[in-house]
Amino acid sequence: MGEPTVARRLERRFILMTSDVAIGERLRAAMPGDWQMNVVQNLEDVGDWSDILLYRFILIDLDTTQDFDPVEVMRELRTGYLLQTAVFCFGGDAALRDEMRMNRADRFFERDEIVTRLGSFLQQYGW
Repeated sequence: MGEPTVARRLERRFILMTSDVAIGERLRAAMPGDWQMNVVQNLEDVGDWSDILLYRFILIDLDTTQDFDPVEVMRELRTGYLLQTAVFCFGGDAALRDEMRMNRADRFFERDEIVTRLGSFLQQYGW
């Protein structure tokens, strides 16, 4: 990625961490055209600290843990990169959600609920 600029910071985009193509398609269908969704399975695919900082929020799928460790992702975001970017998780069981909470994930939703809640996130972070 290039150098961060004001124009790049103003781009409306978010990160989705999942390997589930179906949930990605459902979320994309719920998005207006002026938003971009970057689907990844590791933070390195996004870039370095300054690249991740350009995204408005991050969605993490807690049901596709075979492709990435969501707890490690949270540790990297909060203690490695020291980022306070909002992280919304969906799916997962109670034990994994508790572990994500301990590592400072922000909010948790059911798998189907994340699609209906996306509109409110886009409005809230649409500045």
